[in-house]
Formats: sequence, C-alpha cells, structure tokens
Amino acid sequence: MFASLSDNLQETFKKLRGHGKLSEKNISDALREVRLALLEADVEFSVAKDFIGKVKEQAMGEKVLKSVQPGQQIVKIFNDELAALLGGDAAPINLNSPARVLMVGLNGAGKTTTSAKLALHLRKEGRRPLLVACDLYRPAAVEQLVTLGKQIDVPVFQPEPGEKDVLKVAKQALKWAEDQNGTVTIFDTAGRQEMDDALIDELIGLQKFLNPGETLLVADSATGQQAVSVAQRFDEAVGITGIVLTKLDGDARGGAALSMRTVTEKPIKFAGVGEKMSDLEAFVPDRMAGRILGMGDVVGLVERAAEAIDEQEALRMAERMKKSSFDFDDFLSQMRMMKKMGGIQDIMGMIPGMGAKMKDVNIDEKRMTHVEAIVLSMTPKERSRPEIIKASRRKRIAAGSGTSVSQVNSLLKQFGQMRKMMRSKGKMSQMMKQMGGMGGPGGGGGKMPF
Repeated sequence: MFASLSDNLQETFKKLRGHGKLSEKNISDALREVRLALLEADVEFSVAKDFIGKVKEQAMGEKVLKSVQPGQQIVKIFNDELAALLGGDAAPINLNSPARVLMVGLNGAGKTTTSAKLALHLRKEGRRPLLVACDLYRPAAVEQLVTLGKQIDVPVFQPEPGEKDVLKVAKQALKWAEDQNGTVTIFDTAGRQEMDDALIDELIGLQKFLNPGETLLVADSATGQQAVSVAQRFDEAVGITGIVLTKLDGDARGGAALSMRTVTEKPIKFAGVGEKMSDLEAFVPDRMAGRILGMGDVVGLVERAAEAIDEQEALRMAERMKKSSFDFDDFLSQMRMMKKMGGIQDIMGMIPGMGAKMKDVNIDEKRMTHVEAIVLSMTPKERSRPEIIKASRRKRIAAGSGTSVSQVNSLLKQFGQMRKMMRSKGKMSQMMKQMGGMGGPGGGGGKMPF
C-alpha cells in the first residue's frame, strides 16, 4: 500500500538529508517533487496544495534552516503533517449501547466481506457481534454473508427469500438480536453501481430507524479520485461517521485515503489489507505515516506477531536454535508463523529502515509455497535428520512436491548453511546484518534465500 508514494518521498528525503545546509531553493525544489508525488498517487489537487503549503510554512522557518540536521527536521515536519492529514482526529469505533454499525458504499467496494471482517475483529476483542443481511438486491448477497458468518462463527440474520422491504427486515433483525445475546450488530446494506435516489432514500430511512452509533463508508482505495466524490456524496446524504478503506494491499498509490479523510473530515477507522478474514486493521494515522515515509511500524509488527505466534512454540524454537537442534519441522513451523503475519514484503515494510532496502528485492511468495511442499514431501526422519537425504531421496522428494531436484538441492544447501550459522554467534550476527542489507553486496543479488 502507498508503495509508489512511499518510494518517491523516500527518494526526495534522501536528497534533502544529503545537504549539510539547506537553502530555500533546496526546500522549494524538494516540495515541488513531493507535490508531484502526491498527485501521481491520486491525492486530490486542492488537498495536495494545502498540505504542501502547511509543510512549506514550517520548513522555511529559521529554526529549521539553521539547525544542525535540517533534512531530518523537515522529515519530522512532514511526518507530523502527514499523520494529521491521515487523521489527527482519529477516534475508536463507537460501540456505546445500543451498538449498531451501518455499512454503506457502492457495489464492488467489499461491503459484505468487510462487514464479516469487522465482526471477526470485534469478536477477537471479546465482543459478541451479530451480522444482519440488508442487501436485498444483489444476487446471492444474503447467502454470501451467511457463508462468511459460518466461517468466523458469528450469527447472521437472514431475511425471508424474496423480501424487498429493508425496514421490515431491520425490524425483524432487532427482535432477533434481542434473543442472541450479542453486544454489537452490524448491518450490511445494498449498494449500486452508481449513486442514485433509490439507494439514498433507502439508506436515509434505514439510518433514521436504526439510529446507529456508526455509519461506516466502505470505499475501494483503488478507485482514486472517484472514491473521493463518492465519499462526499454519501456524507452529504447520510452523514457518515467514518471510512473503511478496502484493497489497500493491492493499491500502490493510496492517495484516495489522504483525500477522503480531508474532504469529508471523517476519520479512516479501518483498512482492509488482504483477502483473509483476519486482514482488517484499525487505522492508526501516525503509524501509517511512518510506514509511508519508510520509518516502519514496530507497534503494528508486534501486534501482528502477538496474534500470529504461539509464545510457547516460539520459546521452544529459540531454545532449539541455541542448541543447534533446529530441524525442518521447526523450519516449517517458522514459515507458517510468518505466513500468518502476512506477506513478507509488507512485514519488512513495518521494520524501520527496511522499506527502502526492500524496494528492489524480488520476493516471490509462490516460492515459499514450493519450499513448504518440499518439506512436507520429506519423511519425519528426513525432516529431523536432513543429512540422510541423499540422491535417491532427493529425487523422490522432488517428484512428491512437484519441484525439481535442483530446487531440493538448493533448499538443503541453504538449510545446512543456516544450521552452521546457528552454531556460531558471530556468524549468526553476520547473517542478520546481511538480512538487513538484502539487495546489496552479499545480499543474494536482490533475491530472498528461498
């Protein structure tokens, strides 16, 4: 997410840091590049112009120009203003009783999936969410929500087949909710390909009846400037309380996020960052600003790790690494933990300083799948004692995993090198340094080990 914007900004700041002293011309040139980067990322023109104006006013100050590290000072100003642009007014979701959340948006934005993702997110926080299917127009919309509800173990209210009266459905759903012992009810509503009077009238009536604590606009981040006008129209019609951005993992620009927040003056509350049901994150402006500027998001990384990694398993693995008894079963377990945390590129982007270094690194997530297939094709004895895997075993493993003997050989060689490094603290430290500099000399020519 924000990949192209992040790359352009980091390149500009690198030039700024290269100057021992900055002149007003240096700053003006840099801010011109920043403005172009924002516009290329689909940030609305007036938003980009106002943002640059605020940064310039502070960056031209005497305190910055005469400071020991003016380049760093400007990056700090930019980070603070970017966090404010993304949502200085950020607020948690309002779940005061009766906790009702109305999900609105156009067709294709991902309302139904996002409704289920939000339910799972709230369930993980210890709440008891309920889902209500109020999309009575899109074919199979109700069935989709019911299926997702079963996946995440959340009850779903299902209207009678052929029902078209959304207010009638809402009344029935509220009676149903009373018997479910839930603490928050999420209403998935109908969308349209375009805004129309029928859609707006239906939403206005539903909102007046439910009086929800939150009316969240689900918006596809990849639609660029169109998303901004959609956000404005929904806000004018039903008064949204927040925004949920979807498909941020697939949009390299992400400028719509910056524009929607500014134009509507409503906070971005959540972001969809993947296809899995667990891929919904609370949107934290200052942390997102850090990720855009290549400063990482350590807090977010720790949160992901805490959710994905079994503490006892991690301790057991660390002990085995110390004793040099790390085997392919441990390796497989470690790979699966990493997959739970998300894509490797995204994880590396959350580590301070790694974002720019990872830019030219070729990470093929499919190769991870191939590695897993190779390990699973080994017998338990082979996984615990890889040294016994000779030529005939390698052929069998390659055939069983759908890979080549050379791929099996490569994995075994690299695994052997890893085990050797684990026996030496000095070599282990050297390996970690190489990991930090992947893409440069000694970094495997820009390719991940597997």
